[in-house]
Amino acid sequence: MFSGKILLKSLIVLLILLSFKTSLLAQKDTARSKHILFFPVVSKSIETSWSFGFAGTSTFYISKLDTITRTSNLQSVVLYSLKKQFIAAVNGTIYTHNEEYILHEQLSYSSFPDKFWGLGSHSPDSAMEDYTFKQYYVYLHLMRNLGNNLFAGLLFEFQNLMEVDYVKGGIFDQQNIVGRDPYKVSGLGLSFTYDTRNDAFAPGRGYFAQTFFNHFDKSFGSTYNYTNLVVDLRTYFRFYKKQVLALQAYSYTNLGTEVPLRSLASLGGSNMMRGYYAGRFKDVQQLVFQSEYRMPLYKRIGAVVFYNFGGVGKTLNDISFSDLKYSYGAGLRIKLNKTERLNLRLDYGIGQGANNKGFYLQLGEAF
Repeated sequence: MFSGKILLKSLIVLLILLSFKTSLLAQKDTARSKHILFFPVVSKSIETSWSFGFAGTSTFYISKLDTITRTSNLQSVVLYSLKKQFIAAVNGTIYTHNEEYILHEQLSYSSFPDKFWGLGSHSPDSAMEDYTFKQYYVYLHLMRNLGNNLFAGLLFEFQNLMEVDYVKGGIFDQQNIVGRDPYKVSGLGLSFTYDTRNDAFAPGRGYFAQTFFNHFDKSFGSTYNYTNLVVDLRTYFRFYKKQVLALQAYSYTNLGTEVPLRSLASLGGSNMMRGYYAGRFKDVQQLVFQSEYRMPLYKRIGAVVFYNFGGVGKTLNDISFSDLKYSYGAGLRIKLNKTERLNLRLDYGIGQGANNKGFYLQLGEAF
């Protein structure tokens, strides 16, 4: 059941955002034009408590004469929370003319007090320990169009984890967690993608299938050697009056004996198993299934309901049906840009256990 206090706080956040954007939203949307939005952010979530900052998004086209290419976008955010968490990030997707090339990028800096419950799907709530870290993160993914909605890509990922502070003799030491001391990882990889989605922000129909592997090696400047393999399958069905059923199957696999802390499979967060603290369950492998039903309500306002289940383990065979976790919830959508269908997402997710529930305020859909 929804918490009245959290819902009230959510509405306060929405009113603050909308008060700064009323004049912009009232403007008439024009096709193939550039849109830039800036707004303050005041939010509360299970990971950050109250946080304050600014966010911005830009949607644009490399060629205004190209009517086929999807919208390029860049999003930025700077946040500071009452738990002394700071994050500055830029991410987005650039589509060149006729989508010959697609570049996904993410750059961030985090100074983050976080929580850790140990490895595996059976870690109790009482096992929670606090730890802090500072991290630089870079992710670049360049894809080349091969025709017929097929893409081949190159990946680069870099992490620099600094100033890790944890409880000595606690669960990090007891489970001999790799990466509990400062480290760097640097990896190169390949990807293959099939993508027929009709929209970059809120797909209403089409298919998305992507698999990629990224190898981290000491010869690239990595502290550890390991390989990450991901399979991401999504499909979108449109029903009566623009209602959409979105489905996702996601597999995250690590190969190697030294997979560091921030590269472990991580269940929970705003995009994966909403309702659980981001990283509530961690291990070497992860398998998740997500479903969401999206429906318009009135003009720019929509609603969703969602249900998810998944698990983590040392191997995919360790993820048994009896160990799967589930989460469910509902949310509102407010369309910030009518032409590009960029939504402000307000979700409330509920997982198993009294402490696994929370509110999320994000730009764009979960998947």
